[in-house]
Amino acid sequence: MSTIHAFPLFFTTITLPRNNFVPPRFRVFSQSKTADTVQIRKCSPFLESSLLFGNDNDAVASNEWKAVPDIWKYSAEKYGDKVALVDPYHDPPSTITYKQLEQAILDFAEGLRVIGVRPDEKLALFADNSCRWLVADQGMMASGAINVVRGSRSSVEELLQIYNHSESVALAVDGPEMFNRIAKTFYSKTSLRFIILLWGEKSSLSLIAEENKEVQVFSFTEVIDLGRESRSALSDSHEASQQYVYEAIKSDDIATLVYTSGTTGNPKGVMLTHRNLLHQIKNLWDIVPAEVGDRFLSMLPPWHAYERACEYFIFTCGIEQVYTTVRNLKDDLKLYQPHYLISVPLVFETLYSGIQKQISTSPPVRKLVALTFLRVSLAYMEYKRIYEGKCLTRNTEQHSFVHSMLDWLWARIIATILFPIHLLAAKLVYSKIHSAIGISKAGISGGGSLPLQVDKFFEAIGVKVQNGYGLTETSPVIAARRPRCNVIGSVGHPVQHTEFKVVDSETDEVLPPGSKGILKVRGPPVMKGYFKNPLATNQALDRDGWLNTGDLGWIVPHHSTGRSRNSSGVVVVDGRAKDTIVLLTGENVEPAELEEAAMKSSTIQQIVVVGQDKRRLGAVIVPNSEEVLKVARELSLIDSISSDVSEEKVMNIIYKELKTWMSESPFQIGPILLVNEPFTIDNGLMTPTMKIRRDKVVVKYKEQIENLYK
Repeated sequence: MSTIHAFPLFFTTITLPRNNFVPPRFRVFSQSKTADTVQIRKCSPFLESSLLFGNDNDAVASNEWKAVPDIWKYSAEKYGDKVALVDPYHDPPSTITYKQLEQAILDFAEGLRVIGVRPDEKLALFADNSCRWLVADQGMMASGAINVVRGSRSSVEELLQIYNHSESVALAVDGPEMFNRIAKTFYSKTSLRFIILLWGEKSSLSLIAEENKEVQVFSFTEVIDLGRESRSALSDSHEASQQYVYEAIKSDDIATLVYTSGTTGNPKGVMLTHRNLLHQIKNLWDIVPAEVGDRFLSMLPPWHAYERACEYFIFTCGIEQVYTTVRNLKDDLKLYQPHYLISVPLVFETLYSGIQKQISTSPPVRKLVALTFLRVSLAYMEYKRIYEGKCLTRNTEQHSFVHSMLDWLWARIIATILFPIHLLAAKLVYSKIHSAIGISKAGISGGGSLPLQVDKFFEAIGVKVQNGYGLTETSPVIAARRPRCNVIGSVGHPVQHTEFKVVDSETDEVLPPGSKGILKVRGPPVMKGYFKNPLATNQALDRDGWLNTGDLGWIVPHHSTGRSRNSSGVVVVDGRAKDTIVLLTGENVEPAELEEAAMKSSTIQQIVVVGQDKRRLGAVIVPNSEEVLKVARELSLIDSISSDVSEEKVMNIIYKELKTWMSESPFQIGPILLVNEPFTIDNGLMTPTMKIRRDKVVVKYKEQIENLYK
């Protein structure tokens, strides 16, 4: 792209003096004649080394980064005028270089200091994906503040709770539309020092802002302008700089609070440090070997830990990131032809469904050819995995060398026979699919399990999809499939410096490879804890630093020969031990409140909400037959003397009850499975303390639950 359309804020570039001075690790500050006038400020030690030492550090190496914003100085010096960001859907549309991005972050950070932000204060950042979100996020971190992030689509009640629980002092919002939606509640129920609009004009604000003039509202460009003017003054005047004591942000300082999603009304604030996020930045290259000039398409909400960590990492590689939306994804994939797409399973499933639909609606001959090619390619890939040793097994025993060699030879022969047909399919059919969806290097899927049929389909047509695994509490990536070890059905090997173990859910005893149990993880990406919640922190983290993921899984045993010889040590996630349900959209749903609301209906005896890795929630329900009969008679669905209610009528009654009692919930129940056998201690579906064993219910009715979603 030859023309650079930058923010209005990018017209001035400050050139600071340079030398080879390497800053020491201890705190330094400017002297002042009047101690009472000195203000303490924090800054990112390498990004703003001139504030600490009066000059810039000439060379910045990645292993010297101490805070997340330090990466911007490195990237600006290394990639300079290369395009970093393309944001076509905001007003104004923006194309920004690495140098411009660094200057914007520096200006925004200083602008925050000018309007009174102090070190370690919490600033709420409630907004969606955009170039200005990134500048605000990094500017907040660079100023020494802690940002508290959430999206604009969250309910007012949820945003209010997060703001107050986090002890935030000010608010940055997406634009006037969001501001007007939350203004009345926030002005009356929070303490606001100021508000920042990332997009739009202050003239679009509601009258509520006029009635609360004591809370100043700044536009994004006003904060930038204040910061630029202040930086210029500090650079030009020695006396101006004497007013402040500067100390470096430490790696163990909290960088951000990310509140876990949920419907319980009590989301927990995950404290992620600069060290946590820097671990991701320094170690994700093994998973995504991005190169200078690679194009990424970004559509996930930036407050999602997965999108956020990946964004920080890829900007250290000199890539170009293009922001898109769900509505524009299909067109932008074709227009921009990205090398990588980082997204949740639902996006890949949607692409899969679109391709399948296109094939199924094709003329009969073309449809037959395409389906035949697909069957051959799927078979070819199965045999290819066998001879490459990339199959999964829980068996610790391995076959003899002779057996393994014969197995390898047979798979190789069949794959060789199928390969020409697969190659022809790639040229005649798959190449057209590639041009439509781009993704020339890889799609990186996280935030939930990738459906196996989708995983195998993309492998068959030659689109590499790498599945990863993590939690908000782990910054988040702790395991992922590598380009050269992309074992279908797994989440790959652990990220560097990260340890996994599998323990028994009852005894906490460490289980051997191949055994299924609770996955625990330890290492640099593990959170500092939950904000103001030591009880929850102690429940999740033990004394030795092991985090209980709440997920069930196993680790592939080591085999030197055979079908799984190159899969040793990969992690397989196989269900959830904790209640949280992760939908294909990446949304986390705590089912307890939904179940509690549903149980208010007298027609429902027991309920277990399901939907792990599905598009929407469902439920397994034990109806209260007597109450159902009573309601059916009241609604004249049956005669007053009849004692038999058809399943269809029971289903209609239950659906109506769910709609009534769950009307205020942000999530609704879709398909339901009615079962007559209650969950009891005797049948193993309840604990001795009368709690329903959610995982046992899901296993017992696994096939019927799967059929609900067909």
